[in-house]
Amino acid sequence: MIEFLKENWLVIIIVLNYLLTISAVITIFYRNLNPTKTLTYIIVLVFFPFLGLLIYYLFGQEYRKTKIFNRKNILNKQIIKELNSQLNLDNKALEDLEDHFLNEKIRLVKLLQNNDKTPLTLYNKVKILKNGENKFKKLFEDINAAKHHIHLEYYILKDDTIGTELLNLLCKKAKLGIEVRLSVDDVGASISGDMKQKIIDSGIEFYAFMPVLYPKFTSRMNYRNHRKIVVIDGNIGYLGGINIADDYVNAPDKNKYWRDTHIRIEGEAVITLQIQFLINWEFVSNSKINIIANYFPKKPCKAKLAIQIAASGPDTDWPNILDALFSAITSAKKYIYITTPYFIPNDEIIMALQIASRSGVDVRLLIPNESDSWTAKYATNSYLQRLFDADIKIYRYTKGFLHAKTLVVDGIISTIGTSNMDYRSFSINFEINAFFYDKKTSENLKDIFIEDLKNSIEMSLEIWKNRSNLEKLKEAYCKLWAPLL
Repeated sequence: MIEFLKENWLVIIIVLNYLLTISAVITIFYRNLNPTKTLTYIIVLVFFPFLGLLIYYLFGQEYRKTKIFNRKNILNKQIIKELNSQLNLDNKALEDLEDHFLNEKIRLVKLLQNNDKTPLTLYNKVKILKNGENKFKKLFEDINAAKHHIHLEYYILKDDTIGTELLNLLCKKAKLGIEVRLSVDDVGASISGDMKQKIIDSGIEFYAFMPVLYPKFTSRMNYRNHRKIVVIDGNIGYLGGINIADDYVNAPDKNKYWRDTHIRIEGEAVITLQIQFLINWEFVSNSKINIIANYFPKKPCKAKLAIQIAASGPDTDWPNILDALFSAITSAKKYIYITTPYFIPNDEIIMALQIASRSGVDVRLLIPNESDSWTAKYATNSYLQRLFDADIKIYRYTKGFLHAKTLVVDGIISTIGTSNMDYRSFSINFEINAFFYDKKTSENLKDIFIEDLKNSIEMSLEIWKNRSNLEKLKEAYCKLWAPLL
């Protein structure tokens, strides 16, 4: 028997590989994924022995339906129920909004309410923060002024210059008796052992989201927390595309310009942002949190600005941000302006954009000229022909790297958040976006989009058609991996 195993070990391993492959393929069929994703996994499993199985078991597991990310404990607490009840608008209030402002776009509000019980908040004040240097200046001011608690949740946090400055400030506040909670994604973050010890010794509650053994080799592992959330004293909230690292700050001595967008919120929407932080905190800390009134102080905001906070991830029943973006796009009558660093959408988003453009809507897409990912760049390129076919205008940002994630529709609906226009953001990672139903904010975001076009070049269809066969081959190869990127 031992001799047989020695002589035939390679055959045995290959047979075992394909037995496991057959099992995986059957599982994929039963899960009823979309055809593109199904074919991608089958091709990888069949034509890449061993590697295909590794990729499938690292990236192909679907946890949304199995509910390993449980959010019921927080949502069932009495104080949260009462807050949501106070924020939820009755049918008459929604009808008034529909009649006086939103018209048929009220569907998006109702969609998010029905999908995730996300209330529409009416009284808010918002400041759009363009680029990291502006965000960090304001954020540090607010942290310095904190009186009760500081809650932070980030995908990337590095203890480089800006990161060390932030962490030292948090340690200082914690030693003064301010409650500080910090959660970082274990794959995205990079904090030294000495700094982690300093954080813990200062009294900061610190947890990594879904720890992995070798973060540097698992940058594309599934179910990462891609959110960037800060809540200070329950009154001020931050979210958007800007992580904590020197890359995001345009210092005078920096060679590469980084274009990004973030927001600072005051008002009722901070309540929803706080709830989302607490839901995730219970998961990362694996303990029940004591919800106290100080997390939700009654400090009314007089400014009227309608916002919904949409969270999406394996802990939600529906892909809320994808659904909201689709609804916003299909509601457009005049224009759709999209800014995204990665454009690897599903067929539904592509079709919605095509139909909008062919119906006379001005559809424009702004993407980076140079990407930070070779595969993402060519996967993005593989979708552009379908946009050209529908006369959609495509621009490449040339001043530096474009990382902002925004959308504006008709100067009425707009969004800023963490979600890219790609498979990973739509259905795998934890993401969070703010949706604004406000003309002033939407027009402001439109002006920023137009300003960014001054540092961009419009892509020419003729030049695009004449690109080399090698470029086309790279696009075809990377598109195969698009559902996994």
